[in-house]
Amino acid sequence: MAATPSPALPPPRGSGWRAWLGSPVALLPLVLVAAIVIVLLYASELRNFGGSFWSLNYLFDPLTDSGSFGVGIFAVGTAITAIMALILAGALSLAIAISLTVYLPPIASRPLTILTNLLAGIPSVVYGIWGYVILAPYFGSTLEPTLQNVIGFIPGFGGTRADTAGGTGLLLAVFILTIMVIPLTTAIMRESLRNVPKDLVEAGLALGATQWEVTRRVRFSVARGGLWGALFLGFGRAIGEAVAVAMVIGASVQIPSTFYGGSTTIASFIFYQLDSAFTYPSLLQALVEYALVLLAIAVVVNVVGQRATHSDMIAAATGGI
Repeated sequence: MAATPSPALPPPRGSGWRAWLGSPVALLPLVLVAAIVIVLLYASELRNFGGSFWSLNYLFDPLTDSGSFGVGIFAVGTAITAIMALILAGALSLAIAISLTVYLPPIASRPLTILTNLLAGIPSVVYGIWGYVILAPYFGSTLEPTLQNVIGFIPGFGGTRADTAGGTGLLLAVFILTIMVIPLTTAIMRESLRNVPKDLVEAGLALGATQWEVTRRVRFSVARGGLWGALFLGFGRAIGEAVAVAMVIGASVQIPSTFYGGSTTIASFIFYQLDSAFTYPSLLQALVEYALVLLAIAVVVNVVGQRATHSDMIAAATGGI
């Protein structure tokens, strides 16, 4: 005799109107991103998206409101500052995350975690003022001349005394960006290491491995996706910073020969020129196109970082299988 199928359970009371109301709200981020892209595309008209747009040649004549708007020269400054800051912040964040997760007791790790998270809440303009007023004179008078004398043989750290006269430049911008990226990368790395199943850690310790060996061979293996995701998300944070970088990078439309020279990034150049751009339509369109390029890079980097972090959560939930 065939089994009688069980009757379907009725939907929860009120689920219909809640689903009808919740679905559009859940799509709000997608709608906002689409609206931003459409507005930027409409404002730019994609007028400058040609071969010259991707070159290193930038020249604007305000008298004729025309010129060559090559984004390449700003992309070089963006890549140098973001990559160098990410290397420094990634190493420091990994060391901090390991200390907070593995070696320090809770009575010490909790307040240090709160202090690290507080760095993320400091406005970027505060970092910029601190860098320009306090750090730039020190960099120009002490640190950069010392680096020239000690490691001047390394490409990028040599040059003449005139290169370090102001203190502002790529090196100071990298330092400020490093401090601003550390809270984000540290938080993600810390949570990735904490999500490693305790059974795996205890099994490694039971076999006679030290804490560092367990961290290197077990924690890093399981949390690999989250660690990479932290780096990608930190890179997205670094390339999008405008205010603090604009205040300390030197505002020079050039590719400097040393790390002490001034340069500019895509975000900081948009910040510099936005006020005057409303007077010159062609310059405003170029800035909007720069914003489109920056948005595309940020979306790709953040999507990759989110997917890497998600894969780490799956690995932690399955014990790294």
